[in-house]
Amino acid sequence: MTDVTTPEQLAKAKRAANLAKRYRSERRFRAFGMAAVLTAMGILGFLMTSIVYSSIPAFTHHHLTLDVVVDESRVELMVDDNNQTSVDGNWLGLVRASLRAHFPEVTSRRDKRKLYGLLSIGAGDGLAQMVNDTPSLIGQTVQIDVPLSDDVDLLIKGLIDRTLPEQDRLISDLELSWLDKLTADGLVHRAFAWALFNNGDSREAEMAGLKGAFVGSLLTIFVTLLVSFPLGVLAAIYLQEMAPKNRLTALIEVNTNNLAAVPSIVFGLLGLAVFISFFQMPRSAPLVGGLVLALMTLPTIIIATRASLASVPPSIRQAAMALGASRIQVIMHHVLPLAMPGILTGTIIGLAQAAGETAPLLMIGMMAFIVDTPTDVTAKATVLPAQIYMWANNPERAFVARTSAGIVVLLSFLLTINALAIILRKRFEKRW
Repeated sequence: MTDVTTPEQLAKAKRAANLAKRYRSERRFRAFGMAAVLTAMGILGFLMTSIVYSSIPAFTHHHLTLDVVVDESRVELMVDDNNQTSVDGNWLGLVRASLRAHFPEVTSRRDKRKLYGLLSIGAGDGLAQMVNDTPSLIGQTVQIDVPLSDDVDLLIKGLIDRTLPEQDRLISDLELSWLDKLTADGLVHRAFAWALFNNGDSREAEMAGLKGAFVGSLLTIFVTLLVSFPLGVLAAIYLQEMAPKNRLTALIEVNTNNLAAVPSIVFGLLGLAVFISFFQMPRSAPLVGGLVLALMTLPTIIIATRASLASVPPSIRQAAMALGASRIQVIMHHVLPLAMPGILTGTIIGLAQAAGETAPLLMIGMMAFIVDTPTDVTAKATVLPAQIYMWANNPERAFVARTSAGIVVLLSFLLTINALAIILRKRFEKRW
């Protein structure tokens, strides 16, 4: 007996085949999406691991423990006009004399220079600070830890191969013998590199730090926030809630959206022409840098604020107006508080983007070698991205780890800002 397939059975089989095909397509799409996510996470993980691994040597530094005689004949106690006392002296010379006492056989000028090369050029800074804090130490013997030079530090960490021929490495055999003797005597030890966070920039890698650039970034972002947030929010409120819908407002909206896509270096050129050349503002100052970054951040804040205001249901406005509230009262008392989480998120994300910018600040002179930490928004300063860029271009090997450490600090700073955005969003979020 022959089975006869009815039209209903054919249609059911076709639907089943189509359903199976859609399921297979969905599984493939999920697999491709998961593969894309895993690939992105793998690339990001590899990048972050590489940066963190490269930065590890920068967070520690080797020091030498010495007993230094604070010779009265080599220091001078001074009193200024305000009756403040200070001590001046050849601090580096005192430290070098203490080191030379461990090697009495070193007498020639050439060998002394090599011996002194084991120490950092800033080896006397700690002694100077100690004696200025406690002038009674003059004439006494003090024990102090002084930093070794960056080449010696890299050698001890194994980043310079000591088995290479003498002509192929920066440390000579004679210097190696001195270093081995100091190590055998227990005078060499590793410590956390506080100079990375407490010092400003320096030509010497072991003395270079991020303090000046970090403070410069904070001052610059402070000016950016002070200018861009109120202007951006007020402009967005006017355009979204109060401005009439005509060609002028349409033109403003289009230009606002276009400004968000303008290359950042264009804003740097604008700042150079307007703030520095026309208004004669100080060059390389956080004030000018903050104004330039504020111009760059304004479109982002305006767009984010308008989107947040538009997300508030019209029923909120209608209910408030039905109770007799004016338009300003509706906006300020009802719409703006509900839109605040999105506004804060957009603002902080815009500030985080500004904190990582280098190109616009390059045009206004903030890509400069500045040792001192800025004390106000008009002082000479640089920022973290610029500091990282300058270290990356330094030929000394020790600056490779310093550059990676600067990137880690900058990423930590940006992640903190983004975490703050999430916290503020959760804090001010309201449900309706």
